[in-house]
Amino acid sequence: MPQPRMMLVVTGDDFGYCPRRNQGIVECFQAGGISNVSLLVNASAAKEATDLAKRHNIPIGLHANLSEGIPVCKSLQQVSTLINQRGFFHGKMGFRQALQKGQLSMKQVELELRAQVMLFREMTGHMPRHMDGHQHVHVLPEVREVFARVLSELQVPYTRVPVETGLRSCPWLPAHLQRFYTQVEKDALDSIPIFTRYGIRWPDVYLGLSTMGQNMSFPNLQRALNLALAAGLSGTNSRSPGSDLPVVTAELMVHPGYPSYPQEGGCGEGPDDFSQSADRQHELNILRQPALLGLYCQKRVQLCSFKDL
Repeated sequence: MPQPRMMLVVTGDDFGYCPRRNQGIVECFQAGGISNVSLLVNASAAKEATDLAKRHNIPIGLHANLSEGIPVCKSLQQVSTLINQRGFFHGKMGFRQALQKGQLSMKQVELELRAQVMLFREMTGHMPRHMDGHQHVHVLPEVREVFARVLSELQVPYTRVPVETGLRSCPWLPAHLQRFYTQVEKDALDSIPIFTRYGIRWPDVYLGLSTMGQNMSFPNLQRALNLALAAGLSGTNSRSPGSDLPVVTAELMVHPGYPSYPQEGGCGEGPDDFSQSADRQHELNILRQPALLGLYCQKRVQLCSFKDL
């Protein structure tokens, strides 16, 4: 390939969620459809996932989880503001509601984030090169300050800032998703000054909200890629090694896999509906299409991991 116009990290989220997710993610990596994974250390198949990453040399980072399953930090598993009466995290929307009501201890958030980084190191043998948030909890108010401080102090250099060009002009997104994604973007934009102050880095552009599940298609990915390239090339200061040509850095968030079996997987409560649906396999099938891999070559997009940025 000539000098790339874009260095693209394609991150398979939720690695470790269940054996069938792990299987699909490994197959996707081997087919060239993803270049990086993000591990849920409190998930039921996390140990298997780290073994697979080592065996297949898959670049792996941490998918920090404050919303699904059971805390990693032992002192937070019995009584803490982060769990409900059943001992589980409050859930994607429950976490946000508790945060909005001022019911969550940021000290406990910090304890849990640090415990997850340490468990990641124990499981993989190294610190994460990147760390993002399951269900985008890392960009929420108050949490983002704690998150950035933990990354800075533990020297985890990269995170995710989910601000996607063209997201507001996606007619295929239902109203409830458009509302949620718009709020995610607002939270992410508000996180930028904080992440910057702590010296945290992230790619120039982000893709993935408009192409999740059944919304992933070749035309939608092509559209997102074209918008990201245009936005990145107009704003980036990066250069290809040994060249004056600009190179955009980007991350595409994806969720490939095979549908979870009922009662097999998850983070302690079993797999959720999205994980048991056909959406995961749909993403897997699209990501390893020869047409998509051909588009990367045509657009001079080089897949890479965070350690290559």
